[in-house]
Amino acid sequence: MEHSGYPSFYANNRGVNIHYYDASPDLEAGRVPLVVCPGLSETAEEYFELLETVILLSPRRCMLLSFRGRGHSDTPDTGYDLEDHISDIETVVKHARLEKFHLLGYSRGVSYALGYAFKHKENVRSLLIGDYPPEHRMMPPEWPSAYIDQYLVPFGRTECIRTKAVIGIQKESTQISLDERLECPVFVARGLNDDSMLPDNELGRYRKMCKNLTVKEYPESGHALKETTGNRFYADIALFLDSHD
Repeated sequence: MEHSGYPSFYANNRGVNIHYYDASPDLEAGRVPLVVCPGLSETAEEYFELLETVILLSPRRCMLLSFRGRGHSDTPDTGYDLEDHISDIETVVKHARLEKFHLLGYSRGVSYALGYAFKHKENVRSLLIGDYPPEHRMMPPEWPSAYIDQYLVPFGRTECIRTKAVIGIQKESTQISLDERLECPVFVARGLNDDSMLPDNELGRYRKMCKNLTVKEYPESGHALKETTGNRFYADIALFLDSHD
């Protein structure tokens, strides 16, 4: 299966097929690969622009995955807590035969990336954080209907994440603090508008956690860094990767 020339694969996670793209493996020599963990309702396909910027400015192998219940990945009846999403990353990493790589998480994908990084410190060369605090959030009972009716349906995103996955995330997600010590280099990007999910106090948690921290702030953006800062956000990611191989 291919999309826009990027090879795609399925990794079997105990019966749940996780879809991912493995782009430009021929550019791998001498450069550390990048693995991207999309946000709550996002799919791998929504990161092609980031991938293209990275390949242009800092050529390397890049993997984009769709978590369970999203994109072309399977939608199991259960299995939507933090450990289940971490296992999706583990499955893709094993299937792609990765050893050391940069790991990027955006929005709720940050919690999945952090969970993986704490569990597999030896694999993560650096960690890139997109506007989200160091925690895995429990969702309130009223959240699924509001999220579906006020966001997914009006914005045509019901094909990106299935209703079963939204309900499963609410039922199964536990509140977990993810503020352990990180020794690897960490890049944190945040918007400065009111709808940012990384206000000063949450950024302070990263400052305490991280031995080697780079912070990039975007005054014109809130939480939607990808939509409002365009190629500047992606170029900053590529520059960070380039300096931490």
